[in-house]
Amino acid sequence: MPARFSLPSRNTVLKTALTIAIAAAGGSVASLLGLPAGWLMGGALAVTLGAMLGAPVAMPDRLRDVAFVLIGMSMGASVAPDSLTLIASWPISIAALAVELVIIVAATGWMLTRLFKLDPGTAYLSSFPGHLSFVLSIAATGVGNSRQIVIIQVIRILMLTIAVPIGTVFLPIDHFPPPEASAFMSPLQLLLLASGCVAVGLIFNWLRVPAGMVLGTMAAATGAKLGGFYVEAMPQPLVVTTFILTGALIGSRFVGITRSEFAAAAKGGLIATAMTLGIVTLTTLGVAQLVDMPFGQIWLGLSPGALEGMGALGIALGYDTAFIAAHHVIRLLMLSFAIPAVVVLVRWQEKKAQDRHI
Repeated sequence: MPARFSLPSRNTVLKTALTIAIAAAGGSVASLLGLPAGWLMGGALAVTLGAMLGAPVAMPDRLRDVAFVLIGMSMGASVAPDSLTLIASWPISIAALAVELVIIVAATGWMLTRLFKLDPGTAYLSSFPGHLSFVLSIAATGVGNSRQIVIIQVIRILMLTIAVPIGTVFLPIDHFPPPEASAFMSPLQLLLLASGCVAVGLIFNWLRVPAGMVLGTMAAATGAKLGGFYVEAMPQPLVVTTFILTGALIGSRFVGITRSEFAAAAKGGLIATAMTLGIVTLTTLGVAQLVDMPFGQIWLGLSPGALEGMGALGIALGYDTAFIAAHHVIRLLMLSFAIPAVVVLVRWQEKKAQDRHI
C-alpha cells in the first residue's frame, strides 16, 4: 500500500509556529535597528537565544526544504544579468579581489581547523566572507556544525559593522538601502521558476551533491537569470519570509548547545574577523600602488561588508560608488561558485579520510 500523507501533530505545529514567531520578532527588531542582514541574523539570534534558554523550538523537514528552495531562488534572482560583463572593468582590483578571497578562506579556514580544532566543513563555511544566507542554508543541511558557523558569521558581520565606519563616526551617514527593484516576478513566473528549481534540486540530490536542494535551486535560478529568462526581482515579502524561515531553521539547531561550544566559536569568530580585516587592508595597500584611486575607495570595494553599508560610506566620503557596488556584486558572484566547490572538496577529503581508516 502507498504511504499515506500524514498531517503534523498539534505539538509540532505549535512548536513550529512559536519558532517562526520568535524568528520574525527577532528579525523585525534587528531590521528596525538597521543591522546588516537584519531579518536573517535577528531571526537566527532570537531563535538561538530561545533554544539555549530551553524554549520548545523546532523546524519540520518539509518546511526546511521550502526554506532551501526559497534561499536558492533568492540567491539566483539577486544576480544581475550583466554581472559577468563587469569583470572587464577594473582588472587589477578584480584580480586582487579574487586573490584576497582565496587567502581569506584558506587562512581563516586553516586557523579554525588548527587553532580551534574545528572540522573542515565548519571551518571553511565559517571563513567565507559573504553570501551569508547561502552559507547558513548549506550548514543547515548538515555540512559542518551550523551552531558554530552561525556564531562565527554573526561576529564577523557585527565586527565589520563597527570597524568599517569607525573612522567616519562624526560624519552624517544615514542608512543606505539597496536600490529598489522596478519590477517583481509574477505568481506565474514564481511558480515556473520554483518548479524548475525543485527539479534541478532533486537531480542534485539524486547525484548525491552536498546540500543538493540548495545548490541545485541556486544553480537553476542563476542560470535562468544569466540566460535572460527573467529579469524581475523576487517580491520583497517573499525575500523577508525566506530570511525568517532560514533564521528559524538555523536557530532551532541550537537546542542543547553548551557554553563551552559558544565560547570556542566566539573566540574563533573574533580572530577570523580580525584576520579578514588585516588581509583586506594589506591587499588594498598593494592595489593602491598600482592604480590611481583613493585608498578608502579601494578598501570599501574589497571589504567583505554589506553593500548598503559600504555604499553609505562611499557616498559620505565622495568615492565612486559604482566601483564599490561592482566589486561587491562580483565578490558575491565569485562566492556563488566558490562555496559549492569548497563544500564538495571538503566532503571529498572527508570521504578519503574515512576510507583510510576502514
